[in-house]
Amino acid sequence: MAHPMTAPPYKQLEQEFRRAHAFRGVISLLRWDAAVMMPRGSSEVRGEQLAALETELHQLLTQPKITRLIDRAQANTQTLDEWQIANVREMRRLRDLAIATPASLVSRLAVATARAEAAWLKARAENSFAVFAPHLEEVLMLVRDKAVLLGQALSLSPYDALVSEFNPGVNSQDIDAAFKQLSRSLPGLIRDAIAQQETRPVLPISGKFPAAKQRALAVETMKALGFPFDIGRLDESEHPFCEGVPGDIRVTTRFVPGDVFYGLFAAIHETGHALYELGLPTPWLGQPVGRDRGMALHESQSLLLEMLIGRSRAFTQWLQPQLARHLGVSGPEWAADNIYAHLTRVRRSLIRVEADEVTYPMHVLLRYELEKRLVAGTLAVKDLPEAWNASVEQRLGAHPRNDIEGCLQDIHWAWGAFGYFPSYALGAMIASQLGEALREEVPDFEEQVARGEFGGIIGWLRGKVHVHGSRLSVQELMQEATGKPLSAGALLRHLEARYLEGALSSAAA
Repeated sequence: MAHPMTAPPYKQLEQEFRRAHAFRGVISLLRWDAAVMMPRGSSEVRGEQLAALETELHQLLTQPKITRLIDRAQANTQTLDEWQIANVREMRRLRDLAIATPASLVSRLAVATARAEAAWLKARAENSFAVFAPHLEEVLMLVRDKAVLLGQALSLSPYDALVSEFNPGVNSQDIDAAFKQLSRSLPGLIRDAIAQQETRPVLPISGKFPAAKQRALAVETMKALGFPFDIGRLDESEHPFCEGVPGDIRVTTRFVPGDVFYGLFAAIHETGHALYELGLPTPWLGQPVGRDRGMALHESQSLLLEMLIGRSRAFTQWLQPQLARHLGVSGPEWAADNIYAHLTRVRRSLIRVEADEVTYPMHVLLRYELEKRLVAGTLAVKDLPEAWNASVEQRLGAHPRNDIEGCLQDIHWAWGAFGYFPSYALGAMIASQLGEALREEVPDFEEQVARGEFGGIIGWLRGKVHVHGSRLSVQELMQEATGKPLSAGALLRHLEARYLEGALSSAAA
């Protein structure tokens, strides 16, 4: 075996990026610990720890040796295979992102976001945006600085530079085109779906269910979907999320005593994230090309499980006996048809994570518009609650009663994740397009779901999506998996079929 310093440039790069991968894993698990187990008063200490690790990772990626090795590897691609060439490409992308951001800014952001997360939790407990506002201002100031530096390095606008961190190759022009189509079609679809369902009353589902029983139900559902509890775990946090690395994956949810479906479907959503991470190409784990291909694709895997599958008639047929067994429920309100009607009820709701899939993209669109204004400086943090409420009124015909129902409901901006929100709507588009292809290639799709047999479906996703890691762009992957470029068409067809055509056929029956 060659000594590290005498190994070919590509092999030396692999060793360096394997170290970077280890740092990312530790950072990810520290963030999970901060949200799940850490005392709230310890946020300052955790911020300093994260800053130290983020700085160390930044220094590793920006050392001159990395640039020299990448240059030499790209000058000798004839000795590399397709995956290795893609890996060097991703190495350069990560190096370019890192070198454009000074270590001091990385450190300050890590500390500021740790403080902001703690302030966000306190603000929600006190129902006061004013508690969170100064921390958001600090984070936003640093994010703006980063956006300008990244934009200059990548020849992108500041906001597009932020988007590129989460979805490489996607820009606001792409997002605007898709969102314009959704903005044009969704208001009428929402109106028609609500009008039709008013003719079909749904029996109310109510009751108080202990967290322990809800957890048992969630665990059984996650196991059925393929979540491996020998290398993963389920915990509770204020905002559901997934952290970790393949081999050590952490999922959180939040159980609400009076709403048995909230915690369950949040767990299903986060299981989608976990299964994507766990399905990434094993030979390339620890290398950039073995990572996920951005957050839009990540969200597609969650929304496909939570929305397309989880809120289907077939899934409720499997779920109904599980609810009866774990919660002891019975009666006509707990019949599979009524559960399905409950899970597909369209409402002009205020909370994104509780929204139905018809109004869900509207929640994303308003956040996209607001965060662009925040980054551009045309919307001041102090004016965010008013702007938020006005946008909700315009897009959804609803009005938040307080900050928790308004601009305090998401943690993403506390984390500094500006440019992330478009991933949710793009993810819904990807999920629907993959869903169309999946149904064509798995003819007994509905029957498998109704039996609680998800192995074939997850296997299809692994073969079509997960296995590619970051080798392909989103558009290349969609073309290969579905035979079509990504568009909003499949999402609109899915929504019309489930909420208009399907509703009419159900009423006729």
